[in-house]
Amino acid sequence: MIPPDPLADTPRTAAREAWAREVTGDAVLQLQRASVDAGFRSYWRGTAGVGAASSVIVMDSPPDKEDVRPWLHIRELLEGGGVRVPRVLAQDVSAGFLLLEDLGADTYLHVLTSDNADALLDAAVGQLLKLQAIACPTQLPVYDADLLMRELRLFDQWFLGRHLGISLSPDEMRQLDDAYRHLVSAALDQPQVLVHRDYMPRNLMPVAGPVDAGPAVLDFQDAVRGPIAYDPLSLFKDAFLSWSPERTQTWLDRYHARAQAAGLPVPALARFRHDADLIGIQRHLKVMGIFARLCHRDAKPKYVADVPRFVAYLDEALPRHPQLASLLALIDQHVRPRLHQTVDA
Repeated sequence: MIPPDPLADTPRTAAREAWAREVTGDAVLQLQRASVDAGFRSYWRGTAGVGAASSVIVMDSPPDKEDVRPWLHIRELLEGGGVRVPRVLAQDVSAGFLLLEDLGADTYLHVLTSDNADALLDAAVGQLLKLQAIACPTQLPVYDADLLMRELRLFDQWFLGRHLGISLSPDEMRQLDDAYRHLVSAALDQPQVLVHRDYMPRNLMPVAGPVDAGPAVLDFQDAVRGPIAYDPLSLFKDAFLSWSPERTQTWLDRYHARAQAAGLPVPALARFRHDADLIGIQRHLKVMGIFARLCHRDAKPKYVADVPRFVAYLDEALPRHPQLASLLALIDQHVRPRLHQTVDA
């Protein structure tokens, strides 16, 4: 359920509606919230009323909180590489308003089932292969050691410290630092390609046409040059729905075969599985930290309900990597008992 607009009847609301009416030429256009972003952007569906033949989407990205220009730059890059992205019908960059085509109300997250997952995720891989084949512009940010480490620090600062109230001993902190360094080194050792950074069902839209034509891709503004296993791992080990480890491994292996056939720089399968495990662990820790930050800093508590999913992902991957035994011990000793307490509360 989409919550009501917390900024209803504010100058921003009036400006958004006035702009939408001006660029569409529709003086009676009505805007209703279409979806909520985890960041500061919001999306609004505009229709002329009941029975209107078509609708549009207004992206509202307040310039003092989230610059819309990176979204536009990456959209152009992806479209140039053949990736299906939303069409821009009008824009006011200084005001932070974009008018987009309406791709519908349902994302992959809404329509994926056990029965259709193979076909839909194969189609998503097709789009991902196009994205990864795009040459990274020189000005594209790099998923470097500093960025990887800043993301990992969200886990101990926001999830362990702020959310669970855990204070690690100096020895435990040193062990966690060692685990972080291992994960960062493994990420930097992977072949580097264009990385969406959130290539997941919630950011993929089924569009009209054959399934194998692939979904439209959303929320790509944080793209970087980084490890090749990051996006396929994000697709199959999602933040909001889970599949069996066996099915996930089958999909990862299938991605590997298709990437290899497409000429992408994937390593041998055994190494790719190893890389996917480790970049997955990095992502799982980061997302746990982000979800805790959304809860405590941004008053968006719903996301922490999915934290047990990430603990399950870690439980699956960590035993395969003896170098990360101290991280597994930390989760067993500190996270698991406190997590049960927060869930039960």
